[in-house]
Amino acid sequence: MALALYRKYRPKTLEELLGQETVAQILKNAAKSNRIGHAYLFYGPRGTGKTTTARLIAKLLNCEKRYLDPEFQKLGESCNQCRHCREIDAQNSFDVIEIDAASNRGIDEIRNLKDSIRTSPSSADHKVYIIDEAHMLTGPAFNALLKTLEEPPAHAVIVLATTEYEKLPATITSRAQRFIFKKLSKIKIIEKLSGIAKAEKIQIDEPALELIAAAAEGSLRDAESLLDQIASLEEKIGLATVERITGRVGLKKVHELTEFILKKDLQGALAHLSELQEEGHNLVQLTKDLIHYLRKVLSLKMNSGLEKVFAGELTAEEITKLKNLSGLAEKEVALRLLKSLIRAYSEMRYSPFAVVPLEVALIENLSN
Repeated sequence: MALALYRKYRPKTLEELLGQETVAQILKNAAKSNRIGHAYLFYGPRGTGKTTTARLIAKLLNCEKRYLDPEFQKLGESCNQCRHCREIDAQNSFDVIEIDAASNRGIDEIRNLKDSIRTSPSSADHKVYIIDEAHMLTGPAFNALLKTLEEPPAHAVIVLATTEYEKLPATITSRAQRFIFKKLSKIKIIEKLSGIAKAEKIQIDEPALELIAAAAEGSLRDAESLLDQIASLEEKIGLATVERITGRVGLKKVHELTEFILKKDLQGALAHLSELQEEGHNLVQLTKDLIHYLRKVLSLKMNSGLEKVFAGELTAEEITKLKNLSGLAEKEVALRLLKSLIRAYSEMRYSPFAVVPLEVALIENLSN
């Protein structure tokens, strides 16, 4: 069975951790000085590296070369070659225990953890417990975890990972070092996907890569999984294939629709929209993308300094197009249109006639 791309290209060092440079640097410094904590809380959107980082901590704690070679320890990385590193990478280490709190959320499971954590590691120096989707634990389970989280045995480290930080009790969050994981920028995801495509000899057009990265919405794992899925369809992947699979349209088509709108070309906008509908695109998602794109146009018009911010999301060519559109935009008209599109998006999600609210919004704003 072929290994999934997101597993095959999972970071093996903190240096390879994409888009989380601050987290990586802090942990690397802690490893250099042997000050890795006893409890961590990683929170942020899905697919941004939380569980991967927890495994990297497990490798740092158990890497044999780090303890035998003081000079290597100063690098703050694991060697990825010793037995413990290889076992953790292969996910068959008995001393790295991963618990899915979504399906093991009760007090009995936490009591089992408390009993297990007292026993010494089977072969490594440290036991590492990774509790994924930690926000799913029940109230009694959280209470049972408190003391263990505050004072685990010297040989144990607990890492909590969650996508919903606000659901965790303050008594839990205050007992762990907290790290936020951010969504990855589209540019970083494109760079990573491009490297994977080259290594795997996947032929894919740049606009297709861009759309995969956009569809992932900041999740590298989702982007890699989508590339994996699409790569099995045909030898050369084009934009049309990705549009068909994701139901989304490429940025070029969103740009074209925005240009029709800002030029107040109602006929052109409706014809373009009709064409997208006939091609079977997800019009609700199109409206969402249109809102985000128009927001960028308006923001750039009001503050040209935002060009540096958008550089993480758009290519130089896309930013140039955005600047050209910002010259066409009229502040009051664009604001009114944005409000109409947001209202249309809300209506479209529950309407059996998805295109109608969007058409009405365009007609109301462009027929004057």
